[in-house]
Amino acid sequence: MTDAPIALISGGAQGIGYACAEALAEDGHKVILADVKDSVMDAAKTLGGVGYICDFSDADAIGGLFDAIEADHGPVTALVNNAGIAQPGDFLTYDLAAFDAVINVNLRGVFVATQRAARTMVERGIEGAIVNMSSVNAQLAIPAIPAYCASKGGVMQLTKVAALALAKNNIRVNAVGPGSIDTEMMAGVNANPEAFRVAMSRTPLGRSGTAREIGDVVAFLCSPKSSYVTGETIYVDGGRLGLNYTV
Repeated sequence: MTDAPIALISGGAQGIGYACAEALAEDGHKVILADVKDSVMDAAKTLGGVGYICDFSDADAIGGLFDAIEADHGPVTALVNNAGIAQPGDFLTYDLAAFDAVINVNLRGVFVATQRAARTMVERGIEGAIVNMSSVNAQLAIPAIPAYCASKGGVMQLTKVAALALAKNNIRVNAVGPGSIDTEMMAGVNANPEAFRVAMSRTPLGRSGTAREIGDVVAFLCSPKSSYVTGETIYVDGGRLGLNYTV
């Protein structure tokens, strides 16, 4: 058990998830990283935290994860629902199994983890914070990623629903919507000069964001500095939404 507030970050083995954990650790949280990848164990150790392997498309696995954390360390006070996948494809031939896989991790998993975390927070009187990872694609549609866009739009609305449902318990629920962030998911764009030029042409700040720039906003939303913020999605996109470019 620990006296430090406990932050659970899903999809924490690398990229944005790891950056969120890093920022939260610097703010004094004991960080617990969960990921489907084995590398989450080493990632957690570098931050002085703990790693768990968990498939966030599996509701039973999520429940077991929370049971284990509560037994070994104590209740989660800050939850970051970052685990996510994207499977691009042509709309007319898009495979239903691929659609379900994306929805199960990106949306269903967020609901299951949020509900499970909130139940303990309510039972123990914890005024916790939950942050969901949305995307600019909650609002901007790209035809090649139908399931991803649908899932992130769902996360935006689920964030509002959970915020309203949990406000009476002083549990805040918010989301962060990244734009073009320099992570593994953007590696293909970065490696293609023309694709990168197009991406930057729709980003007024003229550069990719960093994972840590997302992590710092997540840490803010988990801190007392955002004590009057709930039900919001903060877009960290270099100004992209203002341009209304979709491709």
